[in-house]
Amino acid sequence: MRGVFSRGSAKGLAVLAAGVLALSACSGSGGKEAEEDTGGEGPRLEIAMVTHSAPGDTFWDIVQKGAQAAADKDDVEFLYSADPDGGKQAQLVQAAIDKKVDGIIVTLAKPDAMKDVLARAAAANIPVVSINSGQEESAGLGALAHFGQDESIAGEAAGTELGEIGAKKALCVIHEQGNVGLEARCDGARKTFDGDLENLFVQGSNMPDVKSSITAKLQSDKGIDGILTLGAPFAATAVDSVKEAGSEARIGTFDLNKDLIALLKAGDIEFAVDQQPYLQGYEAVEALWLLKRNGNVLGGGRPVLTGPAIVTKDNAAELEEFANRGTR
Repeated sequence: MRGVFSRGSAKGLAVLAAGVLALSACSGSGGKEAEEDTGGEGPRLEIAMVTHSAPGDTFWDIVQKGAQAAADKDDVEFLYSADPDGGKQAQLVQAAIDKKVDGIIVTLAKPDAMKDVLARAAAANIPVVSINSGQEESAGLGALAHFGQDESIAGEAAGTELGEIGAKKALCVIHEQGNVGLEARCDGARKTFDGDLENLFVQGSNMPDVKSSITAKLQSDKGIDGILTLGAPFAATAVDSVKEAGSEARIGTFDLNKDLIALLKAGDIEFAVDQQPYLQGYEAVEALWLLKRNGNVLGGGRPVLTGPAIVTKDNAAELEEFANRGTR
């Protein structure tokens, strides 16, 4: 089910993704080669997560916290690596295959780059689940399940919100070219936004460049009255750009962190589309653990949705405690 906060109250949150798991039993302790007794459940599992994260993106810190929480509960050794370059990400997946891990969690921001290496994972009988990006491509590339939000649906929700805040001419700031999930967000927003929405590509790994690019665009086109960023750190930078350009553009974004909650409460950011990254990490680890320990497969061949949910100034305080501890 797709859960969305109604504007003005967290009470409008619908039931979110099926499968928020609450198993309390942990696997027994023991080494990879089963040197110790594991309570009849076999050797300790090793699960690798390989994402397209760029350095400094707080979103992925939240994903990792969720994954580590599930790993700690289930006595799983959790291995994390990342590279925003599709080819290098594929190399990291190959390293996990060579290590003979028990399962792989992968993002599919650049699915074409992952096709061959995921075929090699299948040939090695290593189960794969995907998270966050690449929902449409996930099953075709052999993933058993996908955990994330429907990026097109989330984009449509953001486009509606842009209209609600009165924007007529807006920017959709894409911080990683070629990322299918980010492009789907902007395309979705364009479907429901009644005004003009222009994509602005920036170099997300270089925040000064992000700021200068947004600032320059605002200075050159005074008619821009809305900005949609696709990640919390970029929203904070957009706030600085608006001030520097002397613009009155209003800002919405995807994703949360503790700084973003403060900006929502202050009114500097109008709304955030939350996909609950903690759940993506947690459920992915739990899904692989369940598969190995009990033959379960979540989702029934359909994506397990973790969002979207709309957060505004009116309900941001309800999430502040969780954001401050780095889990929202």
